[in-house]
Amino acid sequence: MIAFIANRPALQIGRYQVIDYDTAWLDDAIRRAALAAEREDFPFVADIRSGIVQYLENKCPLKLLQLEDLFDRVRKMLVKIGCESIAAKLELLAPPVTVSLVRAALEAGNGFELAFFNTLRSELSDLRAVGAEEIRFVGLRESSLILRGSASWNKDCEALLAEIQAFLGAWDRDQPKTARQLRLHVEN
Repeated sequence: MIAFIANRPALQIGRYQVIDYDTAWLDDAIRRAALAAEREDFPFVADIRSGIVQYLENKCPLKLLQLEDLFDRVRKMLVKIGCESIAAKLELLAPPVTVSLVRAALEAGNGFELAFFNTLRSELSDLRAVGAEEIRFVGLRESSLILRGSASWNKDCEALLAEIQAFLGAWDRDQPKTARQLRLHVEN
């Protein structure tokens, strides 16, 4: 059985589901929309977030909610209070997403680092497209072991781990610069 935080549904973000999330990212999304609509003085950010949290914890009948559907609800709330210009500027922003690299390594298989990096590049692009700006990567050491086909840690695994870390560090720098920058966190 899955325990939901504060009775909130899991959020579907691309092909990932986020269960343990706070709501600070909703504030960021609403503030960004207000700034884009040239409403820097918009005082209702906390009130709208509170309304969304109330909905998520007490009224949402779903156990899994698409991020896009949640943002449609936020837009409707903004329109309802007369803030159509802010609603029109609201863009998807996801809570932090944790991605295990073990699955990508298993799919690629022993010795297929190129397939692993292509999968990783595709996943990063997909996550960015659905509003993910903060991504935490886990399972790097395990991925290195899988890709090297090794039962124990060795210098080949260490070299591949360094390569994976370098790839993740360089990926965002190679993307076109926008106001929305990706923050990657790498945990071995």
